[in-house]
Amino acid sequence: MLKLYYSPGACSLSPHIALHEAGLAFEAIPAPTSTHRLPDGSDYYKVNPLGYVPYLVLDSGEALREGPAIVQYIADQVPEKNLAPANGSMARYQLQSWLNFIGTELHKGFSPLFNPAVPADAKQVFKDRLISRLTWLDGELAGQQYLMGDTFTVADGYLFTVTNWPAKVGLDISGLANLAAFRARVAARPAVQAAMKAEGLM
Repeated sequence: MLKLYYSPGACSLSPHIALHEAGLAFEAIPAPTSTHRLPDGSDYYKVNPLGYVPYLVLDSGEALREGPAIVQYIADQVPEKNLAPANGSMARYQLQSWLNFIGTELHKGFSPLFNPAVPADAKQVFKDRLISRLTWLDGELAGQQYLMGDTFTVADGYLFTVTNWPAKVGLDISGLANLAAFRARVAARPAVQAAMKAEGLM
């Protein structure tokens, strides 16, 4: 069975959502980034030397790290669910473009805001950049249900996960109506609710 190591509310919520959407059998193992202690008391660094989540261990014993790679692996196990377009198609490259944008322009942009050592004036620079990126994204969502059109993909789960964070860091995104509508649509999905309940977020 697949094993997903996660920390509640962290970026690992994205593959957690993908696993529920895919309907795959898996075990979710809490690996809180605050303690790096697993439920049995052992050291998570012995599982993943980098110490961060998500981390997916396959039945074969092979493992994958990095959320954008993990969610594509999950999607490719159940092609009939259309969680990612077919490999080699232009649409697949568009999906990868979205996953990279979310990972590098949004996800990594939030990291300094969670770091108490970063000075307030520096944090404001990161906040301003995030708002500019999110405002552009809000425009891209105009007139569509999801990032890729009318079909939910693993990129939507990742975007939903990352846009859960603004309230935690004092970033006001209330003016972004298309993003708000997108977030409400994704939040209503049963797989998203199942993942959030499992992580104690609901």
